[in-house]
Amino acid sequence: MPKLLLIQGPNMSYLGRRQPEIYGKTSAAELDRMLLAHARSNGYALEIFYTHSEAAAIERLYRAVDEKIDGLVMNPAAFLFAGYPLRDCLRAIPIPYIEVHMTNIERRGIHSILAETGVGVIAGFGVQSYVLGLAAMLAHLKKRPPARAKKANKATKTRRGRR
Repeated sequence: MPKLLLIQGPNMSYLGRRQPEIYGKTSAAELDRMLLAHARSNGYALEIFYTHSEAAAIERLYRAVDEKIDGLVMNPAAFLFAGYPLRDCLRAIPIPYIEVHMTNIERRGIHSILAETGVGVIAGFGVQSYVLGLAAMLAHLKKRPPARAKKANKATKTRRGRR
């Protein structure tokens, strides 16, 4: 069963109350229930982590490596502006990353400095952006060989190269 981590950046815990004309009326708790139900019905484990602190996000990501998390989906929220330490962390860890945004950040003239570290970006579909991001991560993981197979292939290539 794939293990996915969803990180919700600054102010995302205030969904439903924060600028509902932009982000909609779905609360963080409602979104969590919807996404956990999606995980159950699609056969993957999902942990949802909210933080307003870039340091806490980085610490959670390094723990995720030790926990053998298979994929990361994140709405970096305000981290996308100046999250250079977070970007360095995403570059360093071996976990594939998909960035999600509820709004079309390009239409709003916002550029994410984190997006270049990801497999892809999904934006502009409201709360459905999360479902699309999680489904995209599952599809991405299915295309990748398991970690053990990659190591075996690498060892085989190394042995072949020495012959």
